[in-house]
Amino acid sequence: MGLTNTSTGVNARDTGLVIKKKRESDRIVALAGNPNVGKSTLFNALTGMKQHTGNWPGKTVSNAQGYAEHNGHGYIFVDVPGSYSLLPHSAEEEAAGEFICSGIPDVTAVVCGASCLERNLNLVLQISEAVENIIVCVNLMDEAEKKGIEIDCELLSERLGVPVIPMSARDGRGIEQFLDELDRTEEKAQNKRYRVDYGDDMEKAIALTGKQGREALEIIRSADETLPAVKYLRDRGISAGDVDDIVSRALARAAAELTEGAVTIHSKDANALDRRLDRIFTSRLTGFPVMTALLAVIFWITITGANMPSAVLNRVLFSFEEPLYSLLISAGMPKVLSDMLVYGMYRVLAWVVSVMLPPMAIFFPLFTLLEDSGYLPRVAFNLDKCFKKCRACGKQALTMCMGFGCNAAGVTGCRIIDSQRERLVAIITNSFVPCNGRFPTMISVITMFFTGYAIGIKQSVESAAILCIIIVFGIAMTFAVSYLLTKTVLKGVPSSFILEMPPYRRPKLGDVVVRSVLDRTVFVLGRAVSAAAPAGIAIWLMANINIGGTTLLTACSGFLDPIGRIMGLDGVILTAFILGFPANEIVVPIMIMAYMQNGVLTDMTNLAELKALLLANGWTWATAVSMLLFSLMHWPCSTTMMTIKKETGSAKWTLTAFIVPSAAGFVICSLFTLAVKIFIA
Repeated sequence: MGLTNTSTGVNARDTGLVIKKKRESDRIVALAGNPNVGKSTLFNALTGMKQHTGNWPGKTVSNAQGYAEHNGHGYIFVDVPGSYSLLPHSAEEEAAGEFICSGIPDVTAVVCGASCLERNLNLVLQISEAVENIIVCVNLMDEAEKKGIEIDCELLSERLGVPVIPMSARDGRGIEQFLDELDRTEEKAQNKRYRVDYGDDMEKAIALTGKQGREALEIIRSADETLPAVKYLRDRGISAGDVDDIVSRALARAAAELTEGAVTIHSKDANALDRRLDRIFTSRLTGFPVMTALLAVIFWITITGANMPSAVLNRVLFSFEEPLYSLLISAGMPKVLSDMLVYGMYRVLAWVVSVMLPPMAIFFPLFTLLEDSGYLPRVAFNLDKCFKKCRACGKQALTMCMGFGCNAAGVTGCRIIDSQRERLVAIITNSFVPCNGRFPTMISVITMFFTGYAIGIKQSVESAAILCIIIVFGIAMTFAVSYLLTKTVLKGVPSSFILEMPPYRRPKLGDVVVRSVLDRTVFVLGRAVSAAAPAGIAIWLMANINIGGTTLLTACSGFLDPIGRIMGLDGVILTAFILGFPANEIVVPIMIMAYMQNGVLTDMTNLAELKALLLANGWTWATAVSMLLFSLMHWPCSTTMMTIKKETGSAKWTLTAFIVPSAAGFVICSLFTLAVKIFIA
């Protein structure tokens, strides 16, 4: 069905978003605002756990809906994507603008940041012209007060002609006042709105866009509203530079006029501390060293912190094997089927969970701390020039960082990149940074062949340093392959993007834990488990089905051995990587099973014994290096592949994302092996 915005007369496309009311009287409230203004914090404070998330129909853009009651009134809050304008430049802004202007929300609450109010008023003025009921929430007042910024919200409300609520959503300040104002919106008409003066040049510029421009002028003259007319042109694929410039200048003038006298800065330099920190985190001299050091520290904490809980979890989960096996046998299940389910499926699941969960439970909160503190946008700023030289987008730096926790999460994060071409580049190259599922394999190889078995700070620091060097090489490969893709199959001019540097903030530990555990750890672990269960059965079958006295696992290893030798590996290692497609955590156990010719995965936690087994099967330091390189560069796991297919909707690009890192791994390992033979052997 088509929806009409009654205030503008502009037909809005049906958003297709399903909103379920508990009662017919429930009112829908859209929470809008620029990124980094605490909009989601307000949403969480209002709805608590009474919320659910999903995607906008037809888009890989997420939305969240939640329910709250106040004084007998029911409200459904919709947290729309952060946007800078109703004139969209990305899928997120398009989804936000369509919903806000659709006529579906009964009230639109625009959340602004108190420290950058003038800039945020740009969106407030646009929404004020497009909808009937609007409330402005000036959030982060606590930060503004610390910086000596005073805001007269009553004066601002008088000038705008809409309610303006001061608040600090993190501390619950202003929430009750906001809900009281929502209760009153049905009773109070907001007729005396501030009107933006676009000047006479606007109509002339719109008229020059042709027939559609003349139709757009009817909107202005009938409703005295300019912005919907510009959106009318945009929806029809018409964007005139003069029109956009006039809109931008008029909105900037209006915002300055509104804040004159309403915003007082008592401090001579309210952002002095942020600028001092930026001189450390973003300067040419110290930006990259600090970034590398932080990366190394996070890996060191993850490595040292995950060992003990991983071992405990391993013992607990594996302790259920025998009782589970006995239960199945006593229930009359055939022995071969019980073996397959317990020593195949369950053992792989237990292995994946025990190895994958502890590092994720440590890494994701650390990543979220960097995100909430305001540091991650500085990483994107530092790497923007590097990606721009590769003709890619600087936002790829953020998706690359997310890939360290899980490549599937990194691929999902590519939604923030507006250009489809650049989004594909980021998706295809995301697996060049190792996820936490690859860390155990890499750390084990580093420990056995390069740093020794002693447990201590020296060894853990050395392991973290070597791991950091490998990862820096992976980042370099990301740049190189991104450049190659943009010069060949994904040609194009790099797009510019607006990167807002949020103020540095003290993260709220409760929010960090909830977001990192629920939104990331549980989500990623769930996908890995769903892929690992059938893989456990397949691996058991290959290790136990004999044809001519040889298992399928041994036959497969022998077939792949010539290719493995070219790469400095062997057939067993390649077979382990192939069978480890569901989850990288099971690569080493499959290798052990193949070398020992056991019918089940074997837990060999003693690294000295494991090294002896590897040496007995022809491993050298060069094999270890090739193993590290191929662990860094090979096909994405099944969870990531499923995510790529979902995000791109294309079998072609999913296959490309499989082939590109695999080909890079084969070439790099082969070149390294050739160099060893020529110069060392």
